[in-house]
Amino acid sequence: MAQLFHLGLDVGSTTVKVVITNQNDEVVYSKYRRHLSDVKNSIIDILMDACEGFKGDNITVMVTGSGGLSVNKWLGIEFIQEVVACTKSIENYIPKTDVAIELGGEDAKITYFDVNIDQRMNSSCAGGTGAFIDQMASLLETDAAGLNELSKKHRAIYPIASRCGVFAKTDIQALLNQGASKEDIAASIFQSIVNQTISGLACGRPIRGNVAFLGGPLHFLPELRKRFVKTLKLKDEQTIVPKEAQLFVALGAAIASKNTESIPFSSLMERLLRAENASIDDSHKLRPLFKDEEELNEFRAKHSVSSIKRGDLKSYKGDYFLGIDAGSTTTKAVLMDKDNRMLYSYYGNNKGNPLNLTVEILKDIYSKLPEGAVIRNSAITGYGEELIKAALGVDVGEVETIAHYKAAKLFLPDVDFILDIGGQDMKCMKIKDGAIESILLNEACSSGCGSFIETFAHSIDMGVKEFLELGLLAENPVDLGSRCTVFMNSMVKQAQKEGATVGDISAGITYSVIKNALFKVIKIRNPKELGKNIVVQGGTFYNDAVLRSFELISGREAVRPDIAGLMGALGAAIIAKENYKDGYESKLLVKEELEKFSFETSMRRCGLCGNNCLLTVNHFSDGREYISGNRCEKGAGVDVSKQGLPNLYEYKYNRTFRYKPLSKDDAARGEVGIPRVLNMYENYPFWFTFFTELKFRVLISRRSSRAVYEMGIGTIPSESVCYPGKLAHGHVMDLINRGVKFIFYPCIFYEEKEQKDANNHLNCPIVASYPETIKNNMEELKENNVKFMNPFLSLDNKDALKEGLYKAFEEFGISKREIDNAVDKAWVERENVKKDIVQKGEETLRLLEKEGKKGIVLAGRPYHIDPEINHGIASLINTLGMAVLTEDSVAHLADVQRPLRVVDQWTYHSRLYAAASFVAKRDDLELVQLNSFGCGLDAVTCDQVQEILNNNNKMYTALKIDEVNNLGAAKIRLRSLKAAMEERDKNGIKHKVRNSPAKRVVFTEDMRKEHTILIPQMSPIHFQFLEEAVNTCGYNIEILPSVDKACIDEGLRYVNNDACYPSIIVVGQFIEALKSGKYDLNNTSIMMTQTGGVCRASNYIAFLRKALKDAGFGQVPVISVSPSGLESNPGFKYSMGLASKCTMAIMYGDLLSNVLYRVRPYERDKDSANELYNKWVDKCIESVKDGNKRTYRRNIKQIVDEFDNLPLKDIKKPRVGLVGEILVKYHPTANNNLIETLESEGAEVVVPDLTGFLLYCAYNEDYKYRYLGKRKLNKAVGDIAIKYLEYYRKGMKAALKKSKRFTPPTTIYNLGKIVSPVLSLGNQAGEGWLLTAEMIELIESGVYNIVCVQPFACLPNHITGKGVIKALKEMYPKANISAIDYDPGASEVNQLNRIKLMLSSAFKNLDENKDGKDNENDGDSNSNNMNNTVGSVITGAADGF
Repeated sequence: MAQLFHLGLDVGSTTVKVVITNQNDEVVYSKYRRHLSDVKNSIIDILMDACEGFKGDNITVMVTGSGGLSVNKWLGIEFIQEVVACTKSIENYIPKTDVAIELGGEDAKITYFDVNIDQRMNSSCAGGTGAFIDQMASLLETDAAGLNELSKKHRAIYPIASRCGVFAKTDIQALLNQGASKEDIAASIFQSIVNQTISGLACGRPIRGNVAFLGGPLHFLPELRKRFVKTLKLKDEQTIVPKEAQLFVALGAAIASKNTESIPFSSLMERLLRAENASIDDSHKLRPLFKDEEELNEFRAKHSVSSIKRGDLKSYKGDYFLGIDAGSTTTKAVLMDKDNRMLYSYYGNNKGNPLNLTVEILKDIYSKLPEGAVIRNSAITGYGEELIKAALGVDVGEVETIAHYKAAKLFLPDVDFILDIGGQDMKCMKIKDGAIESILLNEACSSGCGSFIETFAHSIDMGVKEFLELGLLAENPVDLGSRCTVFMNSMVKQAQKEGATVGDISAGITYSVIKNALFKVIKIRNPKELGKNIVVQGGTFYNDAVLRSFELISGREAVRPDIAGLMGALGAAIIAKENYKDGYESKLLVKEELEKFSFETSMRRCGLCGNNCLLTVNHFSDGREYISGNRCEKGAGVDVSKQGLPNLYEYKYNRTFRYKPLSKDDAARGEVGIPRVLNMYENYPFWFTFFTELKFRVLISRRSSRAVYEMGIGTIPSESVCYPGKLAHGHVMDLINRGVKFIFYPCIFYEEKEQKDANNHLNCPIVASYPETIKNNMEELKENNVKFMNPFLSLDNKDALKEGLYKAFEEFGISKREIDNAVDKAWVERENVKKDIVQKGEETLRLLEKEGKKGIVLAGRPYHIDPEINHGIASLINTLGMAVLTEDSVAHLADVQRPLRVVDQWTYHSRLYAAASFVAKRDDLELVQLNSFGCGLDAVTCDQVQEILNNNNKMYTALKIDEVNNLGAAKIRLRSLKAAMEERDKNGIKHKVRNSPAKRVVFTEDMRKEHTILIPQMSPIHFQFLEEAVNTCGYNIEILPSVDKACIDEGLRYVNNDACYPSIIVVGQFIEALKSGKYDLNNTSIMMTQTGGVCRASNYIAFLRKALKDAGFGQVPVISVSPSGLESNPGFKYSMGLASKCTMAIMYGDLLSNVLYRVRPYERDKDSANELYNKWVDKCIESVKDGNKRTYRRNIKQIVDEFDNLPLKDIKKPRVGLVGEILVKYHPTANNNLIETLESEGAEVVVPDLTGFLLYCAYNEDYKYRYLGKRKLNKAVGDIAIKYLEYYRKGMKAALKKSKRFTPPTTIYNLGKIVSPVLSLGNQAGEGWLLTAEMIELIESGVYNIVCVQPFACLPNHITGKGVIKALKEMYPKANISAIDYDPGASEVNQLNRIKLMLSSAFKNLDENKDGKDNENDGDSNSNNMNNTVGSVITGAADGF
């Protein structure tokens, strides 16, 4: 008799798991295996095997996992979201679990079990866990199990980047090259995963109680579990490790399948057989690398001619010169003669130990040298340069960029462009007049190119050569984007699951590596920028696929030397030869010394300064030592002070924090704690003086350190916020731990205006508002009864500041006179500090002039003087023989040529432009810009600073910094800069004006008559009406169509790497349109709105102008539509008629989206809602053209009436609110058709009105007037705007109120009121407080399920989106909020998985409330709890529309 079984299939990123249970939920069959990228055949094999023992039985089946979405399509079996599946297993088998941590191949999840289950899942940038372990293991030449064994013997834990695999690789490679033990690195890798999981997923919620560890990595790697247990301080009885932990997700799918219909096992087998021929490939395809064998052979013949001259080592008699390149993953060596002939070469993987390999290479060379032969000189370059030079007595050390240039010049004397792609680095050099003009190196976030290919090949059990050979003739290369390798890895996994062949993926990866190099590192806009004589080199270019990708994408031919991977070593050998002088005896260890050579490593803490670095000490057998891991010179025993080189970073740090607090006896009002964070590096002298005058004892948190960061790691709500922001949590925790009961951390909206012609003087969203994030995510404040004060204040208006502080401190009973006096004293002290820094800067400049030395203006933000944030870069510059100045020590001496291309809106960044302008006029200074990873503002500032310098024939160097604390990449850049400075001095290259800033093209009256004005698409429903409204007022505007893939590619090519997704989309739309040939470029203009607010979106116009210039469309006028009048254009004028029609257009868009989304999910007759909508679109367009208000009011009533009476089904569906950044919220392409997706999954979508955003902008002026000292006139204008908009909403509100199905939108005043307990109305960056208010309004109207969409790393969202989710869930336990990041490289599978997770909870909650007590509405309900179209949109990116 046939039995019934239950099968669960879990298709993960690296493995496939299957579980079969009986009726008692006992496992009767299970299988766990890696799919090695052949997902479909692995599934077929594993299920066929499972079916063998149950042929005559029946089964229920369910699939889960990140690959399950595709499988559910081609096998026709139901899908369950993996976190939901895992939860079912936990509730069934380990019900005492309080928190479950599950790590898979690519995903990490945490589930909290309390009154309501809280399920969380990583975003794409958290970048893999099991796959990450595999990558890290391959770096150490082992596998995951080997990593576990190594970890058992560790002695120390090193900080390794916890954000993603790319950063971690950079850290690990540096540690290997410094001599750190593999055992310590293995344990450190596991610790980084722990940190990543806690900071990226816990997001401020503590992990307490009984913790279950699930998934393959946590099942098979007990040492990883131990790191979790130790970090979370769990007791044995709190640690739950189930027997089948690796199968729990598949087990949950089997249990869940009980609710599905059963089928015969034989039926599943038939589907499997049919699936063998099914195509599941949905990926975007690229051109094949080669169309056929003939084209490939022609290519190989063409590139076989660039060969080095070779000589015979055994027969050669003369001088030998040795070059060594100790790279990130490989070590290379070249021995050459005086005529540049290569006598010996070596290229091999260093297996994580470059020193040992170099010893073996030297032994090999000595064994082959003719008797009596002597190596006259030696040189080394690369990551391992310092260690190997010290260990083996190599004579010369040279930065690798110079070595690569020397080698390229040997093959192509007139070379003017060099591209080198190695294992971990990309380097690009532009040569002019025989000297290196500029050097570009990849940032950590776009690194790992060669090693990524190698690691991926190994993950599918293939060698690199074999893997890349498969791509040469692949017919359908997969487009994997051009983002960092973590994003690329996610997209590779997605392509695998969709059926792409290994060859297609191979070709796609080579395309991506080159796109990354050209568009993200070099940022080319036009192939002509690459020069005429191009040399490509580095081990990655040995592969024909990579070279072919370069030539196809760039459209240029290149010279590839036959020793492409040896070029660094060849260059080092040339340098050894050039540096040799007759009679010199090389210090390189000879054969006999090598035989005796050995070394061992130990660790110790430095203790000589506040950094207290963990040093790696290499002890050599002859008694010498080499020390690494030190951030400053003290750890290595070097005394820079003897060189007399000023370090203004150190000076400013000490000057800012040198104050001594009152004694406890003198502190009549007690203690106040101030965290040493962000703007406190600017304003601490003010606040210390203020509180001291008021008789408070001021306690500041300790110096920043890794330990301080880790104190607060569990309270950080957004994994992509900058490191300085993350540190704030640890500093507040430090004050709490010290027993401080009153913490003052104000939100500073405006700083003092230092550059009189700057457009504004704001702080960035993080600096201005991050205390709000602290308040809403650190429950330790409440648990310890800490009073946390974070008033919004302005430092640009002394009277307003006095008033604001008096109100803030009313409860302390402090008189107005005392406050005024304290502010006056503090104001003076702040000015004194600024004067001291300025004086020190001028003193340093005089010293440089007197002694003929060089200086570096290390330009960043005030908090970059924190040694934990800058990682000792200032001290490193001193060791290179150069003085260090801060941007604010020279900014006052600058004459900034205005107007700048950008909107100069932030005070700290105004200093950057001034400092760059000053450096541009001096030959004894260069500028190095520090920017923190995740700092979106630097997408604006970096390009502008570079332009200022380049326009004056000066070099530009940027260093991107994060929690990654190794200085390998920074040192390469700085040494390269110094070498280029010396080369320029040698060649007499001086600063000179090369280009003047481009003048803005004004839109004139005459242009109005002839020009087509292009406007970017943002919200199709609204903009179809706006287009008609504007065109009836004497303009010819055209709204661009929805975005496509080509548009995003154009945006990526022309916009800064760190620009947010909306700016990429907007710029891409325009560039694609202008390139299309559809428009007369001499009669076309572009229009965008510009608010002039805190967010970088005010600078979209600056992005756009730069992109137009770079693309060759500099003649096209850009029209700024700005309520604050940032720019004027005579050809575009506002009028009451235009305002009236545009307002009608927006109201029509709001109303139609409201009623359409409300009824469409429930329509009785298919497409009836869309048909009714389309009918009214036509009518509304005519109404907008006419502008008649009576017709408008009549239409409003009829629209509501007709949608109110559309026949609907009597069914219930979960309602899902959609909030977030304005463009991503409203633009269907930007959010991957989210509304369509949600409706297809069975939900009703509720989208707040666009009018809400306009009201929010107007209402903000009231707050600025009342609390920030701004003009009353602005408030009056804002009040009028609100009344004007509400006049047009009046009829709509009345109609909606009378309806059966709809509710009217609330007022902006009510939104401000309901959000105030959570957030201050001072949060005005992007959507600001409105975003939070919309979520509260949705929840209070019964819409508990919310998708919060934002561009990846959106600054305002760190505070008002992700930053408030914890607080909202505490206020509203039923709230089910999912934050989804959007980006050109983000994986749609990951996004959809997270959406399905949110929906699974939504449906579960709906089922639990079917008794009707909840506010979830049915289709034809009389309830008025509907679309509380609260307000909404034009977002943080918003600022820009």
